[in-house]
Amino acid sequence: MAELGFVHLGFGPESVEYTRAWEEQRRVHAARFADEIEDTCLLLEHLPVYTAGRRTDPSERPLDGTPVVDVDRGGKITWHGPGQLVGYPIMKLPRPVDVVAHVRRLEEALIRTAAEFGVETTRVEGRSGVWVLGDPVEERPTIGGLSLDLDPRLHDEEFDARLNGPEYAPSNAGQRREDRKLAAIGIRVAKGVTMHGFAINVNPDSTWFDRIIPCGIRDAGVTSLSYELGREITIAEVLPVVERHLKDVLEHAELRPREIEPAVGS
Repeated sequence: MAELGFVHLGFGPESVEYTRAWEEQRRVHAARFADEIEDTCLLLEHLPVYTAGRRTDPSERPLDGTPVVDVDRGGKITWHGPGQLVGYPIMKLPRPVDVVAHVRRLEEALIRTAAEFGVETTRVEGRSGVWVLGDPVEERPTIGGLSLDLDPRLHDEEFDARLNGPEYAPSNAGQRREDRKLAAIGIRVAKGVTMHGFAINVNPDSTWFDRIIPCGIRDAGVTSLSYELGREITIAEVLPVVERHLKDVLEHAELRPREIEPAVGS
Protein backbone atom coordinates (compact mmCIF):
# COMPACT_ATOMS: atom_id res chain seq x y z
CA MET A 1 0.00 0.00 0.00
CA ALA A 2 1.14 3.59 -0.66
CA GLU A 3 2.88 5.63 2.00
CA LEU A 4 0.60 7.48 4.43
CA GLY A 5 1.35 11.15 4.98
CA PHE A 6 0.35 13.24 8.00
CA VAL A 7 -0.80 16.83 8.23
CA HIS A 8 -1.09 18.58 11.61
CA LEU A 9 -3.98 21.03 11.43
CA GLY A 10 -3.72 22.46 14.95
CA PHE A 11 -3.46 21.58 18.63
CA GLY A 12 -3.88 23.39 21.94
CA PRO A 13 -4.20 27.14 21.32
CA GLU A 14 -4.44 26.38 17.59
CA SER A 15 -7.28 23.84 17.99
CA VAL A 16 -9.48 23.72 14.90
CA GLU A 17 -13.13 24.71 14.61
CA TYR A 18 -15.07 21.69 13.35
CA THR A 19 -16.57 23.09 10.15
CA ARG A 20 -13.15 24.40 9.05
CA ALA A 21 -11.68 20.91 9.46
CA TRP A 22 -14.64 19.40 7.63
CA GLU A 23 -14.05 21.75 4.72
CA GLU A 24 -10.37 20.75 4.68
CA GLN A 25 -11.39 17.10 4.66
CA ARG A 26 -13.52 17.68 1.57
CA ARG A 27 -10.66 19.49 -0.16
CA VAL A 28 -8.18 16.70 0.59
CA HIS A 29 -10.76 14.07 -0.34
CA ALA A 30 -11.23 15.61 -3.80
CA ALA A 31 -7.47 15.77 -4.32
CA ARG A 32 -7.04 12.14 -3.28
CA PHE A 33 -9.84 10.98 -5.57
CA ALA A 34 -8.12 12.79 -8.46
CA ASP A 35 -4.78 11.14 -7.52
CA GLU A 36 -3.25 14.58 -7.01
CA ILE A 37 -1.97 13.52 -3.57
CA GLU A 38 -1.21 10.28 -1.73
CA ASP A 39 -3.17 8.91 1.21
CA THR A 40 -3.22 11.60 3.91
CA CYS A 41 -4.20 11.63 7.57
CA LEU A 42 -5.23 14.95 9.12
CA LEU A 43 -4.45 15.14 12.85
CA LEU A 44 -5.78 17.80 15.20
CA GLU A 45 -7.66 18.86 18.30
CA HIS A 46 -11.08 20.43 17.91
CA LEU A 47 -12.66 23.30 19.73
CA PRO A 48 -15.59 21.87 21.79
CA VAL A 49 -18.36 20.57 19.53
CA TYR A 50 -21.05 17.91 19.39
CA THR A 51 -21.38 16.11 16.05
CA ALA A 52 -24.14 13.73 15.04
CA GLY A 53 -23.83 10.95 12.49
CA ARG A 54 -26.67 9.85 10.27
CA ARG A 55 -28.13 7.34 12.76
CA THR A 56 -28.45 9.73 15.70
CA ASP A 57 -31.84 9.72 17.43
CA PRO A 58 -33.38 12.95 18.76
CA SER A 59 -33.40 11.39 22.26
CA GLU A 60 -29.58 11.20 22.23
CA ARG A 61 -28.93 14.92 21.72
CA PRO A 62 -28.33 17.56 24.43
CA LEU A 63 -31.49 18.46 26.32
CA ASP A 64 -30.64 22.14 26.66
CA GLY A 65 -30.56 22.96 22.98
CA THR A 66 -26.75 23.03 22.74
CA PRO A 67 -25.91 23.22 19.01
CA VAL A 68 -25.05 19.96 17.28
CA VAL A 69 -23.34 19.72 13.89
CA ASP A 70 -25.02 17.06 11.73
CA VAL A 71 -22.43 15.31 9.59
CA ASP A 72 -22.34 12.79 6.77
CA ARG A 73 -20.42 10.05 8.59
CA GLY A 74 -21.78 6.82 10.00
CA GLY A 75 -22.47 6.31 13.68
CA LYS A 76 -24.29 8.49 16.16
CA ILE A 77 -23.62 11.53 18.34
CA THR A 78 -20.31 12.25 20.03
CA TRP A 79 -18.23 15.13 21.39
CA HIS A 80 -14.90 16.49 20.20
CA GLY A 81 -12.75 18.96 22.05
CA PRO A 82 -9.56 19.75 23.97
CA GLY A 83 -7.65 16.74 25.25
CA GLN A 84 -8.90 14.49 22.46
CA LEU A 85 -6.70 13.55 19.52
CA VAL A 86 -8.72 13.40 16.30
CA GLY A 87 -7.54 11.75 13.09
CA TYR A 88 -9.08 11.87 9.63
CA PRO A 89 -7.35 9.31 7.37
CA ILE A 90 -8.29 10.13 3.76
CA MET A 91 -7.38 7.05 1.79
CA LYS A 92 -8.27 5.40 -1.50
CA LEU A 93 -9.62 1.86 -1.03
CA PRO A 94 -10.13 -0.87 -3.65
CA ARG A 95 -13.64 -1.40 -4.99
CA PRO A 96 -15.98 -2.82 -3.92
CA VAL A 97 -15.05 -1.07 -0.68
CA ASP A 98 -14.81 -3.06 2.55
CA VAL A 99 -15.79 -0.46 5.15
CA VAL A 100 -15.66 -2.89 8.06
CA ALA A 101 -12.08 -3.88 7.25
CA HIS A 102 -11.05 -0.20 7.24
CA VAL A 103 -12.68 0.34 10.66
CA ARG A 104 -10.91 -2.73 12.04
CA ARG A 105 -7.54 -1.39 10.87
CA LEU A 106 -8.14 1.92 12.62
CA GLU A 107 -9.16 0.06 15.77
CA GLU A 108 -6.00 -2.03 15.62
CA ALA A 109 -3.75 1.03 15.40
CA LEU A 110 -5.47 2.58 18.43
CA ILE A 111 -5.39 -0.66 20.43
CA ARG A 112 -1.63 -0.80 19.84
CA THR A 113 -1.29 2.86 20.85
CA ALA A 114 -3.13 2.30 24.14
CA ALA A 115 -1.06 -0.79 24.85
CA GLU A 116 2.15 1.18 24.44
CA PHE A 117 0.97 3.43 27.28
CA GLY A 118 0.02 0.45 29.42
CA VAL A 119 -3.75 0.48 28.87
CA GLU A 120 -5.33 -2.81 27.79
CA THR A 121 -8.15 -2.28 25.31
CA THR A 122 -10.20 -4.41 22.97
CA ARG A 123 -13.11 -4.47 20.54
CA VAL A 124 -16.68 -5.08 21.66
CA GLU A 125 -18.94 -7.09 19.37
CA GLY A 126 -21.49 -4.85 17.70
CA ARG A 127 -19.91 -1.64 19.03
CA SER A 128 -17.24 0.06 16.96
CA GLY A 129 -14.30 1.78 18.57
CA VAL A 130 -11.75 0.83 21.20
CA TRP A 131 -12.92 -0.21 24.67
CA VAL A 132 -11.64 -0.76 28.19
CA LEU A 133 -13.66 -3.68 29.52
CA GLY A 134 -15.39 -3.37 32.87
CA ASP A 135 -15.71 -5.98 35.58
CA PRO A 136 -18.14 -8.87 35.16
CA VAL A 137 -21.67 -7.59 35.83
CA GLU A 138 -22.04 -9.54 39.06
CA GLU A 139 -18.89 -7.89 40.47
CA ARG A 140 -19.83 -4.28 39.74
CA PRO A 141 -21.22 -1.96 42.42
CA THR A 142 -24.99 -1.49 42.38
CA ILE A 143 -26.37 1.73 40.93
CA GLY A 144 -28.89 3.66 42.97
CA GLY A 145 -29.34 0.69 45.28
CA LEU A 146 -30.74 -1.41 42.44
CA SER A 147 -29.33 -4.71 41.29
CA LEU A 148 -27.74 -4.41 37.88
CA ASP A 149 -30.27 -6.74 36.27
CA LEU A 150 -32.80 -3.95 36.95
CA ASP A 151 -30.62 -1.19 35.50
CA PRO A 152 -33.19 1.47 34.49
CA ARG A 153 -31.02 2.57 31.58
CA LEU A 154 -31.95 -0.69 29.89
CA HIS A 155 -35.37 -1.54 31.33
CA ASP A 156 -37.20 1.77 31.73
CA GLU A 157 -38.09 3.40 28.42
CA GLU A 158 -38.73 6.75 30.12
CA PHE A 159 -35.47 6.81 32.09
CA ASP A 160 -32.97 9.39 30.88
CA ALA A 161 -29.43 9.22 32.26
CA ARG A 162 -28.87 12.86 31.24
CA LEU A 163 -31.35 13.92 33.95
CA ASN A 164 -30.06 11.69 36.74
CA GLY A 165 -26.75 13.19 37.76
CA PRO A 166 -23.32 11.65 38.28
CA GLU A 167 -24.67 8.26 39.35
CA TYR A 168 -25.48 7.40 35.74
CA ALA A 169 -23.14 9.82 33.94
CA PRO A 170 -21.07 8.32 31.08
CA SER A 171 -17.97 10.03 32.49
CA ASN A 172 -18.26 7.96 35.68
CA ALA A 173 -18.32 4.55 33.98
CA GLY A 174 -14.87 3.80 35.36
CA GLN A 175 -16.08 4.30 38.92
CA ARG A 176 -18.99 1.97 38.18
CA ARG A 177 -16.46 -0.46 36.66
CA GLU A 178 -18.47 -0.67 33.44
CA ASP A 179 -17.25 -1.00 29.85
CA ARG A 180 -16.01 2.39 28.69
CA LYS A 181 -14.99 3.68 25.29
CA LEU A 182 -11.48 5.08 24.91
CA ALA A 183 -11.66 5.84 21.19
CA ALA A 184 -14.60 6.39 18.86
CA ILE A 185 -14.63 5.68 15.13
CA GLY A 186 -17.05 6.99 12.52
CA ILE A 187 -16.29 7.07 8.80
CA ARG A 188 -17.73 7.72 5.40
CA VAL A 189 -16.53 6.37 2.06
CA ALA A 190 -17.33 8.44 -1.03
CA LYS A 191 -16.05 7.55 -4.51
CA GLY A 192 -13.87 4.89 -2.93
CA VAL A 193 -12.06 7.39 -0.67
CA THR A 194 -12.47 7.48 3.11
CA MET A 195 -13.43 10.51 5.20
CA HIS A 196 -13.85 11.22 8.91
CA GLY A 197 -12.08 8.74 11.20
CA PHE A 198 -11.26 8.40 14.89
CA ALA A 199 -11.04 10.30 18.16
CA ILE A 200 -8.98 8.97 21.08
CA ASN A 201 -9.51 10.50 24.52
CA VAL A 202 -6.15 11.51 25.96
CA ASN A 203 -6.93 13.96 28.78
CA PRO A 204 -10.28 15.65 28.03
CA ASP A 205 -12.90 16.91 30.45
CA SER A 206 -15.09 13.83 30.04
CA THR A 207 -18.13 15.50 31.61
CA TRP A 208 -18.83 16.97 28.15
CA PHE A 209 -20.13 13.48 27.28
CA ASP A 210 -22.70 13.60 30.10
CA ARG A 211 -24.96 15.96 28.14
CA ILE A 212 -25.56 13.38 25.39
CA ILE A 213 -25.94 9.63 24.98
CA PRO A 214 -22.44 9.02 23.56
CA CYS A 215 -22.63 6.94 20.39
CA GLY A 216 -26.21 6.07 21.40
CA ILE A 217 -24.98 3.55 23.99
CA ARG A 218 -26.85 3.78 27.30
CA ASP A 219 -25.26 1.02 29.39
CA ALA A 220 -21.59 2.01 29.04
CA GLY A 221 -19.50 5.15 29.24
CA VAL A 222 -16.30 6.89 28.23
CA THR A 223 -12.76 7.02 29.51
CA SER A 224 -9.35 8.46 28.68
CA LEU A 225 -5.73 7.42 28.81
CA SER A 226 -5.15 9.81 31.71
CA TYR A 227 -8.04 8.39 33.72
CA GLU A 228 -7.04 4.77 33.17
CA LEU A 229 -3.41 5.44 34.08
CA GLY A 230 -4.12 7.75 36.99
CA ARG A 231 -1.68 10.36 35.69
CA GLU A 232 -1.67 13.17 33.17
CA ILE A 233 -0.98 12.14 29.57
CA THR A 234 -0.69 14.84 26.91
CA ILE A 235 -1.58 15.05 23.23
CA ALA A 236 2.11 15.71 22.51
CA GLU A 237 3.04 12.34 24.03
CA VAL A 238 0.37 10.40 22.16
CA LEU A 239 0.69 12.04 18.74
CA PRO A 240 3.92 10.34 17.54
CA VAL A 241 2.76 6.97 18.91
CA VAL A 242 -0.54 7.18 17.01
CA GLU A 243 1.28 8.18 13.83
CA ARG A 244 3.70 5.27 14.10
CA HIS A 245 0.98 2.67 14.60
CA LEU A 246 -1.25 4.13 11.89
CA LYS A 247 1.63 3.94 9.42
CA ASP A 248 2.46 0.38 10.44
CA VAL A 249 -1.13 -0.88 10.23
CA LEU A 250 -2.38 1.10 7.23
CA GLU A 251 0.74 0.98 5.05
CA HIS A 252 1.19 -2.76 5.51
CA ALA A 253 -2.46 -3.72 5.17
CA GLU A 254 -3.20 -6.24 2.46
CA LEU A 255 -6.06 -4.39 0.83
CA ARG A 256 -8.56 -6.57 -0.95
CA PRO A 257 -11.88 -5.66 -2.49
CA ARG A 258 -14.86 -6.84 -0.47
CA GLU A 259 -15.96 -10.24 -1.70
CA ILE A 260 -19.45 -10.22 -3.17
CA GLU A 261 -21.58 -13.31 -2.73
CA PRO A 262 -22.91 -14.60 -6.06
CA ALA A 263 -26.63 -14.19 -6.50
CA VAL A 264 -28.71 -17.30 -5.81
CA GLY A 265 -29.39 -19.15 -9.03
CA SER A 266 -26.56 -17.46 -10.95
